[in-house]
Amino acid sequence: MTENIIEVRNVSKSYGGVVANHDISLDVPSGKITGLIGPNGSGKTTLFNSVVGYHPTDGGSIKFEGQEISEKRVPDIARLGMLRTFQQTRIYSKMDCMDNMQISVSHRGRSVFDMFSSRKGEIADRAEVLLEFVGLYSKRNLISGELSFGQQKLLEFAMALMNEPKVLLLDEPTAGINPTLINGLIDRLQRANEEFGVTLFVIEHNMRVIMNLAQHIYCLAHGEMLASGQPDELQNNQLVIDAYLGAH
Repeated sequence: MTENIIEVRNVSKSYGGVVANHDISLDVPSGKITGLIGPNGSGKTTLFNSVVGYHPTDGGSIKFEGQEISEKRVPDIARLGMLRTFQQTRIYSKMDCMDNMQISVSHRGRSVFDMFSSRKGEIADRAEVLLEFVGLYSKRNLISGELSFGQQKLLEFAMALMNEPKVLLLDEPTAGINPTLINGLIDRLQRANEEFGVTLFVIEHNMRVIMNLAQHIYCLAHGEMLASGQPDELQNNQLVIDAYLGAH
């Protein structure tokens, strides 16, 4: 049986009187791609934020590689090897792509001087390899703010890979991307999983994308777990169909 790298048990989170997550439990198997779907407002991003330490939960347990992390915050969780991307890219828009890549490297307890002196060549080499991996090598010296939105998402993905994460949480990676770039992004996500061994946990609204990408999918609705299963099971689940139809 595949070991679960993330285990969420009975997690709840409210904002004032609004319940964003209620009694959520799920597993993210190590080395796999797991999907998280649901209508707008179903609590997907709140759950991601709880897992990576952006806010405390109101109750429940979150474990990473068997270690309780529900009381930890973003820097500590990042050092353990779990990172996330966002719906709106977080890049340094006035820097070129290479600078973005190099500045994204976590200090991991090293001084800035050490990181950008003795390791400068190593970091630059890795940056170029990953920019090639995502198809941005020819644009490595361009100011990142001049890239298309889809290219900026590819850059953010490459920046996350610079830190060699064990797990990468992707919040709507294809949102706002030109359809011509989507297939290339899917391919790179799959290759990152297969070639680099990065476990992926993905929020995605594009059903074609998530059904072709994830091996197992969870569906939230109104802050609660509605259903889970393999892609074909979710596609034919009437509760999931009704939740999406009811959201329009």
